[in-house]
Amino acid sequence: MRKSKKFLSLMLAAVMAASLVGCGKSSDIKTSSAAKSGSAATSTASTTSAAKSGSAASTDEEAVEATITVWSPQEDQAKESGNWLGTMCDKFAAAHPNWKLTFKYGVCPEGEAKTQVTQDPSAAADVYMLANDNIGDLVAAKAISKLGGTALDAVKSQNTDLIVNTVTYEGGVYAVPFTSNTWFMYYDKRVFSEDDVKSLDKMLEKGKVSFPLSNSWYNVAFYAGNGCTLFGGNNDASAGIDYSGEKAVAATKYLVNLVKNKNFSNDADGSGIKGLKNGSVNAVFSGTWDYNNVADALGAENVGIVQLPTAKIDGKEVQLKSFAGSKAIGVNPNTKYPQVAVALASFLGSPEAQKEHYKTRNTIPTDKSLLEDPEIASDALATAQGNTIANTSIMQPFVAGMSNYWSNAENMGKAILSGDVTEKNAAEKTEALNTAFNTKIIRCDIKVTDCRQYLRSVAGYYYRCVFRVRARIYNKNKFMRKRETIYTKITDVWG
Repeated sequence: MRKSKKFLSLMLAAVMAASLVGCGKSSDIKTSSAAKSGSAATSTASTTSAAKSGSAASTDEEAVEATITVWSPQEDQAKESGNWLGTMCDKFAAAHPNWKLTFKYGVCPEGEAKTQVTQDPSAAADVYMLANDNIGDLVAAKAISKLGGTALDAVKSQNTDLIVNTVTYEGGVYAVPFTSNTWFMYYDKRVFSEDDVKSLDKMLEKGKVSFPLSNSWYNVAFYAGNGCTLFGGNNDASAGIDYSGEKAVAATKYLVNLVKNKNFSNDADGSGIKGLKNGSVNAVFSGTWDYNNVADALGAENVGIVQLPTAKIDGKEVQLKSFAGSKAIGVNPNTKYPQVAVALASFLGSPEAQKEHYKTRNTIPTDKSLLEDPEIASDALATAQGNTIANTSIMQPFVAGMSNYWSNAENMGKAILSGDVTEKNAAEKTEALNTAFNTKIIRCDIKVTDCRQYLRSVAGYYYRCVFRVRARIYNKNKFMRKRETIYTKITDVWG
């Protein structure tokens, strides 16, 4: 009997483990000794004064000898792209001659911070790069420090309110932004004029436009443009997603008619870039990562880049809006040297460091003064991203409830494309979408049923088991809607 119970426990653990997604550890550790003599900053993580320039040396700090581990993407450490991280850490050390600092470098892409850092926060880097939508998980794991004092002041003074909001969670600012993440419009200047690209409808009269309607990171543009909101626009989990009423229905109807337009095509699996190349598409929507592909397709001299256009929804011109996020630098609260770590994070997000990041890797800064720098302001790509962040975007929420958004919005886009959503049923389908957005599973019951021995051999007993996960599903007002089986698996195992 004990053997049977043990077996069932192991099987249940195996099923639960199979549903989890893991991530590899950071690698390629490199060490470089920076400053020549050492000293510790005199303030805590919430009050530290960050160096704003690598040349602004500080000689009145208490002496300390510290080893600081920093994690970033490999590209920020690569010699062929200027070794931005190592260069900046050396400049930081030179700015603090009373600190004796040794830096250790590890590789961790920004989007994987929540996975790698939370595996063991006490053993993770003192300072690390992160995508802003990682912050909620990092806070929950007690793996990121809330900023305060001059570090907080610098974040607020250097960045727009939207960018500050991307690193704000439950009222606290948790990271130092250094670049934004959003999408905008590329177009063929031989087909569209600067006036044409202000209006999507005018563009559709003159040329072919490809838009990723089946991608939920993009199709929010029409709903947000017409007044729909996601978590109040400021990560307010209690506000939920508001795709209710006529504002959302009107956006759905616009999209139903959009897909019928002969000059419109859905951009999926790279079809938009391919269309630019063969002339069947004249405008696409993407981000900085696609510039080289667009330039190759059109020729750099023919590439136009602008913020999002307007669309005429329900008889009025509304501004389409993209999701916007940021990449930032965070500090591990488990660091032994919080003063040094916060000062370093602030420096890596300083105007000097952001300018160098732009020079070495073309990383477009968030710092407001740099966006007005003649060198950067003359860059059409940087200007388009800056204008989009400032004028035609909303913050991409990163509260837990966003997990209900992605697949539901994607499925809505696909249903519109397939013709399953029509003008006639738009209200019904949009209301169902809003309900799905605001429905969540509060509790799952995992049960093992029908676990039967049906074969015995020299290798032992062979079992066939049925695993079922039943969920109690609630709406946003916490009224139970239904119970349903959401997962079933039949597994054959040796016992």
